[in-house]
Formats: sequence, C-alpha cells, structure tokens
Amino acid sequence: MNSATILVIDDESQIRKLLRITLQSYNFKVVEASTAKEGLSMIASHPPDMIILDLGLPDQNGHELLTHMREWYTNPIVILSVQSSEEDIVKALDHGANDYLVKPFRTGELMARIRVALRKENKEDNQVIIKFQDFEVDFAARTLKKENAPVKLTATEYSLLVLMIKNEGKVLTHHYLLQNIWGPSYTQESQYLRVFIAQLRKKIESDSNRPSHIITESGVGYRFVAD
Repeated sequence: MNSATILVIDDESQIRKLLRITLQSYNFKVVEASTAKEGLSMIASHPPDMIILDLGLPDQNGHELLTHMREWYTNPIVILSVQSSEEDIVKALDHGANDYLVKPFRTGELMARIRVALRKENKEDNQVIIKFQDFEVDFAARTLKKENAPVKLTATEYSLLVLMIKNEGKVLTHHYLLQNIWGPSYTQESQYLRVFIAQLRKKIESDSNRPSHIITESGVGYRFVAD
C-alpha cells in the first residue's frame, strides 16, 4: 500500500475531484489546494511527498510559484496544465519540475509518471551501483559494464549517462544538459548534445535508431528510462 501524500494545486474543482478519486484508488493520500497561497501554506505546515501543480492559478503565475517552491521544497513536482507550448514546457522543466503533462491527460500515463518520480526520490543517495537490463554502472569506479564486460565511454559520455541515470524518468531539457555537462557558456550549442547522445545510444541501445533507454522528448530534451 502507498503511504505517499500528494498535494494537488489546481483551481478547477472537477480536475481536483478526478485526481482525488484516481490517486486514492491507488492508495495515495491526497490533499488539495485551489490557490498558490493555500498551496504554499499546506506545503509549509505538512510537506507532501509530491506535488501536482497547475500553472494557471488565479492568484499567482504557476512558473513563479514553481521557482519559489524550488528554493526550499525538494520532493517531486509534476506539472499538469493546459499550457502546451514548447516554451512553457521547457521553462517549467528548467525551473525544477520533474515532469510535465498536458490536459486532457491519460490516467495510465499520469500514474506511470508519478511512480517513476517517487521511485527516483526513494532511491538511496549513497547507492553506488546502478543496474539496468544487461548494464551495470559503478559510480565509485566510474565504469560501465554490459554482462560484466567493460563498455568504453569517453569522460563526457560517462558524465552524460550518469546525469541522466540520476534523473531517471525526468525530462532533462537541452539547456539543462548542456549547462551541467559543458558549462553555462555552451547552453546554445545543441549540436554538441546531439552528437554525444547519438554516440551514447550506439553503446547502450540494442537499436540506436529505436532507443528504449534514452528517449527524445521532441523540441524539449531527453528522458532516461531504465526498464
């Protein structure tokens, strides 16, 4: 049984009702807020394990609220919004959202995203060996093996893979990846990222043209999927 508490911040009562019924059917505890002010108060008094946030709130811009919450709230935040532009999605992800779904949403997809975000949050911070399919990544030794045989990676390829693994299930924007791997002065050099993603896929995907681990989120970035 789930023990996680999820705070839904959305001004639409019907959406809150739908989410409450859906989440409770999976044994999550659900609390609700209809405004940014109410949501912030609830987070401060009883921090939830996850937040589902609508960007179109009546009393504060959702992007501003997200940025404010990320100054001190570290648990997963999933955006659920009618705002579907690439600009809004990239902005939310860059400002700390773990994931972004556009309304209307599919219940199955929402639950899958929630499970991934909570699973990532519950992983041990000191875990030094990560396994996915036939691969094993040893963070301490900085090595990748496939069926116990070493897989040769460049330093940049390894750093990129580790960053994605540590953010499993989360969409990482081009800007975020470029900044964290190459530095702030390279955030516009998207060709660097395309080249290294292609190289990495050739080494860890069974079919690099149909990747199952490093998934492209068109126009936004990439998502790492372990299973």
